[in-house]
Amino acid sequence: MTRTIFDTDDLDAIRDLARKFSTDRVAPGYLAREKAGKMDMALVREMGSLGLIAPELPEEFGGMGAPTMYSGAIVEEIGRADFTFGYIPLLASLNGQILAKFARKDIATEWLKKLTAGEIVLSIGLTEPKGGSDAANLGLRMERDGDHYILNGEKTSISANQISAGTVLFARSGKPEDRARGISALLVPMDLPGITTSKFSNMGQNSIGHGSIWFDNVRVPAEYLLGDEGKGFSQVMQGFDFSRSLIGLQCIGTARQSLDETWAYAGERRAFGKPLASFQGVAHQLADFDTKIEAARLMSYNALWLKDNGHAHTAEAAMTKWWPPLLAYEAIHACILIHGHAGYADGLPLQQRLRDVLGLQIGDGTAHIMKNIIARERAGREAVSA
Repeated sequence: MTRTIFDTDDLDAIRDLARKFSTDRVAPGYLAREKAGKMDMALVREMGSLGLIAPELPEEFGGMGAPTMYSGAIVEEIGRADFTFGYIPLLASLNGQILAKFARKDIATEWLKKLTAGEIVLSIGLTEPKGGSDAANLGLRMERDGDHYILNGEKTSISANQISAGTVLFARSGKPEDRARGISALLVPMDLPGITTSKFSNMGQNSIGHGSIWFDNVRVPAEYLLGDEGKGFSQVMQGFDFSRSLIGLQCIGTARQSLDETWAYAGERRAFGKPLASFQGVAHQLADFDTKIEAARLMSYNALWLKDNGHAHTAEAAMTKWWPPLLAYEAIHACILIHGHAGYADGLPLQQRLRDVLGLQIGDGTAHIMKNIIARERAGREAVSA
């Protein structure tokens, strides 16, 4: 029977479950996974078995039909334990809603049941070497050939590109001058002939990995088209409002954990015969970040609440994408300094968190792009583009 009513007790229960899983199972291997540059897929499957992957999807696809705020709570709690492991539920929610809405029913069912069970990971293929922030400037070509599409080109800076079973791919099916009107979306199985990948060596986020994907005359069955041909950008890109709010909570989770640890340290560590917390230069700095982190957290949940209740939330989602990554970086930086050399050394996770959150000041849209979106939503597209 499909569940249609969820309340705050349900949300608390899913948060408690996510926190226990994060604390007991995810946190202990954080630094080791990052050092090895390898995702623990057994742990991903364990997460899926607990119902902690894309619970907002309908039950027919392996979800619970829950509000998106549930996924927000999960991503936040996972982010406290391992920022990069937070990509697992985040990518699942982003790609899951795209497939649920735009894929053919039988294809959506097959792939999403595996996704929610933690059996597979999906990546999103948008960025290209010559089209980062200019997402409509795509060069990867898709051409119809009978009952297949043929792909040629490159994607780059793709998260989970080497561990994903499939990629939600954006490609140009029209003329370059058509811009967004000539872009289509496809679900591309990553085991098709003609696909090769590479993995970058980054400052952080190496357990999920990022890299390039090359497509050399790759033949994709036409039934894997997502949405309408030539309308993939306008239709499918709407889902990024959801993922931007999850990114905000991913960053807030790791910042909150860092602050909690630093408050405890400042209360225990003594200097000049007194706890560090007795010095206003320390306590006021932490209080300032604590206040801002709480505000950013509520802002992120507000964007998800707006989505769950059918309200416009594009501007609010853009706010959660540009401010929390910057705020988390600044807060963790302050925590490192308060810890002194212990924070700078690799024995504590603070230095790893700093490098991990920095990546999301770049990926999935820079602060400048997000502010342009906010301006467009508030002042109108015509005023901003004049």
